[in-house]
This record gives sequence, structure tokens and C-alpha cells, in this order.
Amino acid sequence: MAFLDNSGDIILDAVLTDTGRFRLAKGDGSFKVVKYAFADDEIDYSLYDLDHTSGSAYYDLDILKSPVLEAFTNNTSTMKHKLLSIPRTNLRFLPIMKLNGGVSLDRNGDAGEAKNMFVVAVNKETEDKFTNKNIDIKGEGMMFGENPAAGQRRIVVDQGLHTTEISQDFSIDPDLKETRYIVEMDHRLGVISQPDGTIRQPSFVDDDNIATYNFQMGVDSNMVQALNKDLVPGIDGPCGTRFMFKIRSSLELNSSTFLFTKLGKSDQTWTSMSDTNIKFRIIDSVVRITGGTTGYKIDIPIRFLRYQTG
Repeated sequence: MAFLDNSGDIILDAVLTDTGRFRLAKGDGSFKVVKYAFADDEIDYSLYDLDHTSGSAYYDLDILKSPVLEAFTNNTSTMKHKLLSIPRTNLRFLPIMKLNGGVSLDRNGDAGEAKNMFVVAVNKETEDKFTNKNIDIKGEGMMFGENPAAGQRRIVVDQGLHTTEISQDFSIDPDLKETRYIVEMDHRLGVISQPDGTIRQPSFVDDDNIATYNFQMGVDSNMVQALNKDLVPGIDGPCGTRFMFKIRSSLELNSSTFLFTKLGKSDQTWTSMSDTNIKFRIIDSVVRITGGTTGYKIDIPIRFLRYQTG
């Protein structure tokens, strides 16, 4: 839904999402509004002007002039930046989630990301192109999409207070510590796996093919772990938890070029390869991770890569 300003009156524009309409249409009483959230997707806080010549009353003028989006029915297009409510007023720093490339290693000890993204080789033929000893893949975040257990490289997200003003020797407050992680990704492209390669099933897949997974500390101990300074955290201050996972490519990407033709690009080269005649098909996507405690989100760029024959 959205709040719209119409000639001085505040209008509440509320629409049901696809899921909401589905539940309402069932007519069995399952449609109930039990919670809600606010978001500020439209707001660019960099517009706050402390140097405005007309004084402090005008600092936020440009922000207040920002147009408000109409309500979206598509859940993938709305509520990207939900507001966080913390009743405490004594906090100087809020917790964040941050990628930790330093521990996202492959079996050769190379660092985690590749060109500011993680890359999933969708089949063995593609994997083999990057395990050939004549190809330099140092520093490239290549994960084995057909057989996730074959490589050590994984995606690692660390959570806590990212500040040097508070020592890592201090413990993060319990209400700022993430103990549950919600993962969303395009189910057509792949599924989440544990670091040991075990495939996990999503909690549900919506009508836009977005799969949602839930992982909880104490239940998914090989994915959600307590973080401390001895584990070389990616944050500078008090540590919360660490979440780590791999991605297995979908059967569609593994066995067919259909989605690459529909959603991606072809005839792409990999710059570190000396043989520029080797071409790939690619699909770029993101995996979104949301903290169940604070609601903090992080989007991780993922490139699905398939060797292009012929």
C-alpha cells in the first residue's frame, strides 16, 4: 500500500498482493491481516541538505517533495527497504550484515568474489573449464553448481556492529543479534545448499518463482553460527552471527539453454582466460538475505555461467 497526498488530504491506497488475493479468493477464512510493515523505498536521504541557505527548516525540503510510489501488487517490486523499529534510545550503532570475502575460499585458497559477484558454474562442463590447471582463476568466486560439495568456496555473511569505536571483545546485545536468516532467490535458477553440499528445500515458492528459505541458529548449525573475533569476522566491532551457504544450479540451467536465451546473454568471455575463443552464456541475478531479528537486508549479486558450445 501507499500514502498519497491529494490536495492536502492524506489518502491511503491499499491493494492486495497476488498472495493476498489468492488467500482472499479461497473464502475459507485463511485471509487475515496479522502484521504489517512500513518502508521508505522512495526516499533518497542524500537529499538532506545541511547547508541550505534558508536554514534548518529547509534541510529536508527536497526529501518531502519526493513523489510517493503507488501501491504495487507484485511482491518482488515493493517494500525493498522496510523500516526498523527498536524501542531503545541508547544506541549509537545499529547492526549490519556484511559479506566476508576473506573466508569464502575455494580449494586453492583464493578469495571469495569474482568481479564483485559470485559465479555459479551450472554444469560439469563449465566447472571443468575453471579447474583446468592452465586457466588462472585466482580471486574469482567460482562455485560448482552441479556438485556444490566439490569446492570449498561458499558465500559468507557476517553480522554485528561495524565500528572500530567498540572492541570486538564486547558482546553484542541479544536484541541486536541475528538468530534467523531469510533467503530469497529465483527458484528457476538454483537452490540453496549447505556448505557440505546438502540441498535445502524452500519454505515456499511464490507466483513469481521467488523461493523463500528460513535458517535458524540452533537448528541449522552448519549454516548459522555464533561469530567471534577468532573467526576473522568481516565486521570491526562486536560480533553477532555468521551465515554461510552455497548455491546449486537448477536442472533447467544444467541441462538446457532455454533460460539463458530468455533471461541472459551469450558469447561472453572470461577475462582471465588466455583462450578468448571460449565463450559462455550468463544470467545475472541476486540472492537477498534478510535478518529475522533486525530486518536488515543485503543483496548478493550472482552470475550463473554456462559454457557455450558451438
